[in-house]
Amino acid sequence: MFLPTTNKEVEARGWDELDVIIFSGDAYIDHPAFGPAVIGRILEAEGYRVAIVPQPNWRDDLRDFKKLGKPRLFFAVTAGAMDSMVNHYTANIRLRSNDAYTPGGKAGFRPDRTVDTYTQILKKLYPHTPVVIGGIEASLRRLTHYDYWSDKLQRSILATSGADLLVYGMGDKPIREVAKALRNGFNMKLLRGLRQVGFMADGEYVQKLYNGKTIVLNSFEECEADKRKFGQNFKEIEILSNMMECETTLVERVDDRYTVITPPHATLTSEELDHSFDLPYERAPHPRYKGKGDIPAWEMIKHSINIHRGCFGGCSFCTISAHQGKFINSRSERSILAEVKRLTEMPDFKGYISDIGAPSANMYRMRGRNEELCKRCKRPSCLHPKLCPNMNNDHTPLLDLYRKIREVKGVKRAFIGSGIRYDLFDSSPYFETVVKYHTSGRLKVAPEHTEDRVLNLMRKPSFAMFEDMNRKFQQICRKEELKYQLIPYFISSHPGCREEDMQALARKVLGKLHFTLEQVQDLTPTPMTLSSVMFYTGENPYTGESVFVARSQEEKRRQKSYFFGGTLPTDHTHKAAGQKPQPKRNNRSAPARGRRR
Repeated sequence: MFLPTTNKEVEARGWDELDVIIFSGDAYIDHPAFGPAVIGRILEAEGYRVAIVPQPNWRDDLRDFKKLGKPRLFFAVTAGAMDSMVNHYTANIRLRSNDAYTPGGKAGFRPDRTVDTYTQILKKLYPHTPVVIGGIEASLRRLTHYDYWSDKLQRSILATSGADLLVYGMGDKPIREVAKALRNGFNMKLLRGLRQVGFMADGEYVQKLYNGKTIVLNSFEECEADKRKFGQNFKEIEILSNMMECETTLVERVDDRYTVITPPHATLTSEELDHSFDLPYERAPHPRYKGKGDIPAWEMIKHSINIHRGCFGGCSFCTISAHQGKFINSRSERSILAEVKRLTEMPDFKGYISDIGAPSANMYRMRGRNEELCKRCKRPSCLHPKLCPNMNNDHTPLLDLYRKIREVKGVKRAFIGSGIRYDLFDSSPYFETVVKYHTSGRLKVAPEHTEDRVLNLMRKPSFAMFEDMNRKFQQICRKEELKYQLIPYFISSHPGCREEDMQALARKVLGKLHFTLEQVQDLTPTPMTLSSVMFYTGENPYTGESVFVARSQEEKRRQKSYFFGGTLPTDHTHKAAGQKPQPKRNNRSAPARGRRR
């Protein structure tokens, strides 16, 4: 049974009141890859009466916001699986014509800055009912952040939306605590003691927090006046977010109030993560969408399996570690294999699993050998500038899992569609196994660039490692008589990347290696990433060094022009105006589990 979305569905359950109503910018897909469904099912399992209002109409008489009335405990608001501005606009700030999280892929079913819009409406209609915001848009905009689409700093989303409470990161644990506290009669001010939440407070409250476990960041106004102070804030936030055990509360003044962010929970155990994935999802879009067209995000992941959360790669342009955490949270083999079996029972399953993956496909069960060293570590990446010697990068547990999945009755092939970190390879036959048994003919990897000075700013490994992997790939294919392709992805216009760097990339990739590129993607500077900070400030906050930034659309166009039509430029003054065709664009920011930019 799906979570109810209408009064009729609520009445069918015999309910006369709801405890929590979730408003989402995405269509409702009842599957563990979609946050609103996960939060709804977690609360349902705790005994709460939960409903979802997906993609409410915010432009009419607001009947969608009124139809279920007010909940007993709180409204929950999320933009969905993507930041709404990333969802709506390309890297050159052109309006997208589609939305992967809407039936028929149609655009226009959610507003810009979705969390702000939904929350403001709810607070106007029901001023005395708490509104709790969460999901990636709220999470990554929880403090002062650079907003690429307005090209300026924006206040915390708590200040702009008027929400009562923010749950950041993965909400499995904090949302239960929020609901429990409100059920037990706590008012919103008493929820301020919870972990992994944010709220607005006055100066009197903040004065009580000034102790050894509180860091006062530069204020919004100070960051506006001095870009370097914004960079200092980011450095502090990133260091704390990458700690295994964080006990620090962050405080940031904005106008005459303060944004307060409490420390995060520890990484979930496998048992806790299993609980989220084992809940009774229908594993399908809600029947309300029948006849309205396929939902592209669902079509992409419906025959895939997510095996873990988190990523310790620390790529400068990626928000995964900021949202899911740096430390890997792996599901048990039992839970994964049970999901594989459920997948084989789906009526449209033909024997092919599209992806056994995660943010990075080959980090399953990886962690530090000595956890005490991890507790003291403040590195944003366990892979850059080189693999941490304390990292246990043993691929054996993953190889065992792959083998067991291949043995499940009804599974013909199980592919790896998520990105593979080749800088993690050990001495095991992992790569050969992936190529032989888990490649659908095209293996996608993301070297992102070829030039060391750009790669260092991206926190990506040397291109020589990609070249080595390419040689091994070709050797395996020749040995096994496989006519497979390696598909590399690259980023243009990243801070530090000049036109001559893209020209060098083109010469190496098109000229030397003879790849036909399918994607060279302009960087979209998204909130709470190092790349966005460097883009805005023109400086690396960790070193203080100046960083070149291609800001204008003309500069960005020229960087990508070296790949239009797949031709190699003859000199640095190459003119590409109007050249066609452009490379095929696979929207790498959507849907769910890949890298976010």
